[in-house]
Amino acid sequence: MGVGFFQKPGLYMKQSPQQVLLSTLLQLPITSLEQRIQLELEQNPLLEADMELEEEMEQEMEEELKLEQVDEKDKDAEDDDDEPEVAEEEEEIDWDLILNDEDSYEIKAPREENPDEYSPPNVYQMSLPEYLLEQLNMTDLSPEELTIGEYIVWNINNAGYLMVSLESIAENLDTSIEKVEKVLKVIHTFDPPGIGARDLRECLLIQLEENAKENEKAIVVIRDYFDDFKNKRFEKIAKKMGITIDEFKQILEKITQLNPKPGSGYVTLADDSITPDVLVTKEGDEFKITLNDWNIPHLRINNRYKSLLLDKKNTSKKTKDFIKTRLEMARWLINSIHQRRVTIMKVVEAIVKRQHDFFDKGSTHLKPMILKDIADEIGMDISTVSRVTNGKYVQTDYGVFELKHFFSEKIRREDGEDVSNKEIKERIRAIIDKEDKKAPLNDSKIAEMLKDDGFHIARRTIAKYREQMGIPISRLRKVI
Repeated sequence: MGVGFFQKPGLYMKQSPQQVLLSTLLQLPITSLEQRIQLELEQNPLLEADMELEEEMEQEMEEELKLEQVDEKDKDAEDDDDEPEVAEEEEEIDWDLILNDEDSYEIKAPREENPDEYSPPNVYQMSLPEYLLEQLNMTDLSPEELTIGEYIVWNINNAGYLMVSLESIAENLDTSIEKVEKVLKVIHTFDPPGIGARDLRECLLIQLEENAKENEKAIVVIRDYFDDFKNKRFEKIAKKMGITIDEFKQILEKITQLNPKPGSGYVTLADDSITPDVLVTKEGDEFKITLNDWNIPHLRINNRYKSLLLDKKNTSKKTKDFIKTRLEMARWLINSIHQRRVTIMKVVEAIVKRQHDFFDKGSTHLKPMILKDIADEIGMDISTVSRVTNGKYVQTDYGVFELKHFFSEKIRREDGEDVSNKEIKERIRAIIDKEDKKAPLNDSKIAEMLKDDGFHIARRTIAKYREQMGIPISRLRKVI
C-alpha cells in the first residue's frame, strides 16, 4: 500500500518533507509552478538557473516565434482596434436575478480609483483552489481524507459550488460516500462561508448556520420553505411560520446579506488564457506526448555556496548550518520537479492509451474511465493520479481539455455496451438544442427519448446532468 492511505485502523504514515513538497508540486498547474520556482530562486541562495540551457531554449523559442509572427501579420490590423477591458464598478447583489437564474449572476470587480497609482510588481494573487487547499492542509484529516478533500476542492467552480456528485467522487477515489460526506462537511467550515455547497439552498444554509442561534428563523425559511422563498411567496411563508410581514422582512434582510456566490472575487483563469500543461499530437500512427514546460528554468546547486561548506577555517558553524539546510531544500526541490515530470508523463501516457479513440477520432469517442483505472495501470496511488489530473490541461488535435475531462462514470446500454456519462450529457444537450422552444421537453420526456436509444436513465439523473451543464428546467426554457 502506498504512502497516503491507512496502514492500520486509526493510524497512518506521516509524510516526509520531501513527500509533502512533491504532493504540493504535483497539484500545481504549469503557470503556478513557474511562480513557485521563481519564488524559490529568490529565497534560496543555494539554487540557481542553468543559464546555458536557458539560452539554448530561448534561441529555439525565438526561431519558433519568428515563424508565428509571419502568420500573425494579417491579424495585426484587427487587433489594433481591440480596446483593453476595464473593470466595472462593484454591483449590489440582485436577488431577483439570483433566484430566477442562478447561473447568470456574477459579482463584478471594483473599478480602480487611480489607475496611475503605484502597485508592487509581481504580487502573487491566490486562486480559490489554492486558498482552499491551504486551509485543507491545516486540518487533522487523514491522508486518505486529504485526498478526498483535494478532489472536492478541484471540482468546485468559480462561483464556489461543488460540480460533481458524492457518488462520482466515491467511485473515482474508490472510497465510501460516507467518507466523502465527512470531508465535505469539513470543507463547508472553510472560508469563504458557503463554499462547496451543491446548490443555492445549501450555500445559504451553511452561511446561516455559522450563527445558528441568531439566525434560527432565517434557517427555517431556507430549510423548510425554500421553494416558496425562491418564488417570492413571502406572505405564505409568514403565515406558515405564524409571524407578521414586518417580522418576515427582518428575516429577509438577513438572508439578502448572504453571498450566493462565495467563490467569486478570487483569481480565475479565463478560457482564452489557459496554458496547457501537456501537448498530445498525432505523428503517423503514434501519439507524441510533450510537457509544455519551456518556461520552467533548469535548476542547479550554486557551487560557490557548496565550496563554503568545505572551508573549515573561514566558515562559521552558523553559516554552515544555514547552507546545509538550504542545500537540502534545494536538492528536494530539484528532485521533486524531476519526479513531477516523470509522474505527469506516466499518467498522461496511460490516459492516451486508454482513450486512444478520443485522441484519434474526437470527443464523441470518450470511454468510461475512473481514477482507479489509471492508478492500477501505472502502479501509483489514486491520490497521486488525482493530484496530477486536477487543474491541469492538455492540448489535443481536437482542442484543449482539462485532464479530469477524460474521467467519467459508465452507463450501460441495453446491448451491454458501456458508454461514458459525458456521452449521455451530450445527447441530452443535443435533444434540448433541437426541441421546440415553444414547448420544451421536460426531464421525463428526455428520459423516454434516451430509452428509445437503448439508455435506461432515471428522470432524476437527467435532472442532475442537466443542472451540471447549466441548462434550466423546461418552463424556464420556454420562448413565448
